[in-house]
Amino acid sequence: MSATNSNAMNGTSASGDISASDFFGYFSAGPSKLPEEVMHKAQKEFLSYQSSRVSVMELSHRSPEYMAINDDAIACVRRIFNVPNNYKVMFMAGGGTGQFAAVPLNLSAEGKSADYCVSGTWSEKAFKEAKKFGNSNCVFSVNKFTTIPGESTWSRDKDASYLYYCDNETIHGVEFPFIPSNEGDFANVPVVADMSSNLGTRIFDVNRFGVIYATVQKNLGPAGCTIVIAREDLLGRPRSFCPSVLDYSQTSKANSLMNTPVTYSVYMTKLVMEWIEDNGGLSQMENDSKAKSQLLYDVIDSSDGFYSSVVDKMFRSRVNVVFRLKDGDEQLEAAFISAAKKNNLLSLKGHRSVGGIRASIYNAISLKMVEKLAQFMRDFQKSN
Repeated sequence: MSATNSNAMNGTSASGDISASDFFGYFSAGPSKLPEEVMHKAQKEFLSYQSSRVSVMELSHRSPEYMAINDDAIACVRRIFNVPNNYKVMFMAGGGTGQFAAVPLNLSAEGKSADYCVSGTWSEKAFKEAKKFGNSNCVFSVNKFTTIPGESTWSRDKDASYLYYCDNETIHGVEFPFIPSNEGDFANVPVVADMSSNLGTRIFDVNRFGVIYATVQKNLGPAGCTIVIAREDLLGRPRSFCPSVLDYSQTSKANSLMNTPVTYSVYMTKLVMEWIEDNGGLSQMENDSKAKSQLLYDVIDSSDGFYSSVVDKMFRSRVNVVFRLKDGDEQLEAAFISAAKKNNLLSLKGHRSVGGIRASIYNAISLKMVEKLAQFMRDFQKSN
């Protein structure tokens, strides 16, 4: 085969550069791919936002232009997720790690414990952080993060300040297919959910929750902004040592403008949410998410063990498909990643703590991209 033909098959030019017309599959766990339509709109407005003659990055957060962006972004959250009037919508900084502290600092009551579902790395980190501020209880224990025990086996406290869980664990590829109960003995225990990696990918009832938060860099925007949706009756009772920057009450009263916010991230998040609305809303995002993940799991399950997922089928993530090759053959997995890159399928290496392969298929990842990955997986198996 000539060098020219070989380069063409690998998706590169003779000089090694990627052609602008090449098709890419970018499967980063985050920050992740943004919709191209959003990028083009942001590019068009980059030097001068509307008639302001300055970039959004340069706008004062007290300017009429930015305050309108902020209000529009909050309105987008309310529309897309059907947020009831008795909930506040906030934009905060600090990411998920900031919320690991913000949740107990705002919700934990003196003398009460908080319940935590530890189903993966991120909920484990949140649990450890909460212990710094009071008593915390792990409601179930698993040796490996591959499943979620049935609720009837959980050790919950009916007097807990709240029950915390991570709806989707990106590292291990474990996702809750249900919302933990807040009925019966637990009717007065608010449910708190970290939805950082799957908010915007399916329909759910906000009324089931006390607090929902999500960093936006998976499905809703670029890194920087964290969306917090909190029930009003839970505000106003922060711990005395809660920093102002993590105080839900102060943030809400200031309409997320207490201090200089992550203005450009909020602006981009607004554009992505408008894109979701223009492309069928949550219903379409949910259908697409199911279809994309099923494509990959079908290849895995029909590979006769060449590919394998250790996560129980009921709890497999729709947005982070984690798998191994031949029971963890690291040389073969390295070859897979290398060959995938040559085929313009990028960022497939699993998290450093678990290894393997991880395909993150968030909202901006098209079905066509996932179909290309699925076909590559079949072809790679045939040649190995």
